[in-house]
Amino acid sequence: MIRYTLKCTNAHIFDSWFQSAAAFDSLHAAGHTSCPTCGDKAVQKTLMAPNVAKGSSDAADARAPSHEAPAGAARPQTPLSAPQNETEKAIAAMREQVEKNSDYVGVSFAAEARKMHAGDTPTRAIWGEAKPQEARALLEEGVPILPLPFLPKRKTN
Repeated sequence: MIRYTLKCTNAHIFDSWFQSAAAFDSLHAAGHTSCPTCGDKAVQKTLMAPNVAKGSSDAADARAPSHEAPAGAARPQTPLSAPQNETEKAIAAMREQVEKNSDYVGVSFAAEARKMHAGDTPTRAIWGEAKPQEARALLEEGVPILPLPFLPKRKTN
């Protein structure tokens, strides 16, 4: 495992772990690295010093994660949970509307959707969780469903 300190074009600095240097290069070349604060895909490695343990007490210190940003690092101006851009704001507004105007049925989503589609229970707006194969089966059965771009609040940080 290797830890890189990365920086996006918006000056957000963050750490990320990779299986190897080659794994980072492969993911980065494929566009799979992005800033967790703003979503910017233009990230690059920052100057780093290797973490070398000299003795048994230093080994424990070397494994301890550092929560401090490098000197002169730009700090995010808002918490990570606050919407950072227009897309995140739109998703937050959609989430609010869904939560306000529908019933959360959790992992019973597929069963509830089937019951409504079959006419066994009154039709109402619901949202919940379904495994990919359950969602595929619902679509194949003609049950009208759409994926939502967010998780229930209890499953997010």
